[in-house]
Amino acid sequence: MTLMSRLLTAAAAVFAITGTAHAQNAFVTADRMVDVESGRLIENAAVLIEDGKVKFAGDMSTVRMAIPEDATRIDLSGYTLLPGLIDMHVHLTSSSDYHGYRGLALSDEMSAIIGVVNAQTTLDAGFTTVRNVGAGSFGDVALRDAINQGMIPGPRMFVSGPSIGITGGHCSDNNLLPEEYKLEGEGVADGPWAARSAVRKNIKYGADLIKTCSTGGVLSKGTKVGAPQYTVEELTALTEEAHSHGLKVASHAHGAEGIRNALMAGVDTIEHASFIDDEGIRLAKKNGAYLSMDIYVTEYILGEGEAAGILEESLEKERMTGQTQRDNFRKAHEAGVKMVLGTDAGVYPHGQNARQLSRMTRFGMTSAEALQAATVNAADALGKGDTIGKLAPGYFADIIAVQGNPLDYISILESVDFVMKEGVVYKSVD
Repeated sequence: MTLMSRLLTAAAAVFAITGTAHAQNAFVTADRMVDVESGRLIENAAVLIEDGKVKFAGDMSTVRMAIPEDATRIDLSGYTLLPGLIDMHVHLTSSSDYHGYRGLALSDEMSAIIGVVNAQTTLDAGFTTVRNVGAGSFGDVALRDAINQGMIPGPRMFVSGPSIGITGGHCSDNNLLPEEYKLEGEGVADGPWAARSAVRKNIKYGADLIKTCSTGGVLSKGTKVGAPQYTVEELTALTEEAHSHGLKVASHAHGAEGIRNALMAGVDTIEHASFIDDEGIRLAKKNGAYLSMDIYVTEYILGEGEAAGILEESLEKERMTGQTQRDNFRKAHEAGVKMVLGTDAGVYPHGQNARQLSRMTRFGMTSAEALQAATVNAADALGKGDTIGKLAPGYFADIIAVQGNPLDYISILESVDFVMKEGVVYKSVD
């Protein structure tokens, strides 16, 4: 048994001592509920849950079915119900305490422990589903499996395993140590066939999606944030291979050329999209690709990044990127490009994911549109629009509750009081 396996087994033992979570039949009532698809409130709300799924959701006066005798009554008077939130860009096995050269002190085993802690924190914040886009040594696969097996609490995870990219690239290569160490990132794959091979390897070891990079990045040493990485030929081979196995592809892409390259190759989501141009917007709309633009994280990087160990090179790149990204967020939204909530949590502290929602409204969205980006849009981008993202019959009973009306004050979602995932209560109202 590997050390990582022993650590997860130990975490399972702790969770077993505190009590393994079980789905329960429940009848949840509250003052109101947000219908995220229509962007309207339903007063006098009720949700009937059986076997971890929603059987009824709506106005309590319209319930036309018997409430099972064994259903637990959960009274959330004074609260508003919403579906659990979805973050499409997180790094649960990463920590904002280990930026820059500090990250060299992190072992795979410590990253696994960090992931266990961050999974609980993220779930407590009301995010019942996340997409983990990039993790070393398939640590995100192990974390997902531990959550799915009931070993530890955490959100539903869709994971990429190691990111795939070029030698010296943002996604894939170790670009902090000097050349004499002869180290190469585990996701390095140069050329179309090598890219296909890397996709096949990630699938073999449990990835749900593929993460690649078509430009440099802010936090990678020695890369230009807007410079293209991978050719269209390489990106096309990678994407075709992933799609042939039924997996979607997320491409980290800041620069306009790299964004266009990724979209021409057929990727499903563009991460960051900071310098997207008119042609990139046109291609995204034509392809039905989603943009995942992390417009909150710039505040953390420029406000607290130096103290957290972020290199001056990266701070300077963020200074030239952050405002342009926000301007292009507004531009892409006004153009009608499909958008999801993606925060890059792990660069900044986990659990603060919902802070981005207010920035999405500040830069062009209504509160209803921001909620859709974090629910139904994200579910559709995952290919799971028939099971998560809203409160409706047949959907998983992922429910959060807050005081007040998030359609008026979206920032109240930064403090979630109640969390249920698949009919199991993980955070209850005092």
